Amino acid sequence: MKKALQRKIDLKTKPPGSLGKLERVALKIGLIQNTLSPELRNPTHIVFAGDHGLTDEGVSPYPKEVTYQMVMNFLAGGAAINIFCRQNNINLKVVDAGVDFDFPAESNLIHAKVVRGTKNILKEPAMSVELCQQAMNKGKDIVNAEFESGCNVISFGEMGIGNTSAASLLLHKYTGQSIEECTGRGTGHDDEGLKKKIAILKEASTRHNVSDPVEILAAYGGLEIAMMCGAMMQAKDNGMIILVDGFTTTSALLAAYKIDKSIFDNCIFCHISQEKGHKYMLEYLGAEALVDLNMRLGEGTGAAVTYPLIKSAVLFLNEMASFEDAGVSNKE
Repeated sequence: MKKALQRKIDLKTKPPGSLGKLERVALKIGLIQNTLSPELRNPTHIVFAGDHGLTDEGVSPYPKEVTYQMVMNFLAGGAAINIFCRQNNINLKVVDAGVDFDFPAESNLIHAKVVRGTKNILKEPAMSVELCQQAMNKGKDIVNAEFESGCNVISFGEMGIGNTSAASLLLHKYTGQSIEECTGRGTGHDDEGLKKKIAILKEASTRHNVSDPVEILAAYGGLEIAMMCGAMMQAKDNGMIILVDGFTTTSALLAAYKIDKSIFDNCIFCHISQEKGHKYMLEYLGAEALVDLNMRLGEGTGAAVTYPLIKSAVLFLNEMASFEDAGVSNKE
């Protein structure tokens, strides 16, 4: 299939390779779907939200209440991810993975809360392995529901004050990269705030003796990260295209990759975050992002704004004339 796809790409009315990264995206999507004529159906973006016990230590300049307040903003349609999903006709779903707040039962929200946030990892693991696996399984169920409704291309985002700290610790534990290199400003630390954050994460990194990928995720991750990890693994099992964006979201992928490296085959990396550790995640995975827009908002916004490029790759593969179709002379 790879040779046939590459031949189809090369015989379009253009110099070979002249569509750059779009050609590589078209090839990958064709391989994921095992067809010369791939299609994108019911694109869906899922935002997982959860609170983090480590926020009690001041790892974020924002209070944890911002997590539930931003979820309410998502539900009201007022966040950046709402705008970009509407712009590109992407279905948006919001999941309460573990927010320390009681959302109204009638909210247009996927109620998947397992507990009201993680524990403070300076004092104990973020969650038990059993709780982590429960969150992962809920993520799998959520993706299965989307798949069964006809979705074959999916992306993920997150909301959780303190979750860049969890992502930094996961990067450190999974790759051995130093805490200093793994840790960025998150929601906007000044220099002193960043120093404090690094010191806290250094201390936290020594607290739990774990080596198994799921144990690491349970000890240092977040409920939204664990749920995303399970969701990504199920998307791979379903043969879906996984659009990857953002520092915290990629930490969930990193966990999934450590569990099963074949997940990489279904991933298209959309945008490189300005959050410091993201480049190390991509380097470790051997991945190249499609674009760099100097963004670091989270929510999966990089995946949503990049989706038109994914569509362009599929459309040129399916609709662009070949030299033979167009009666254009090819090079000798």
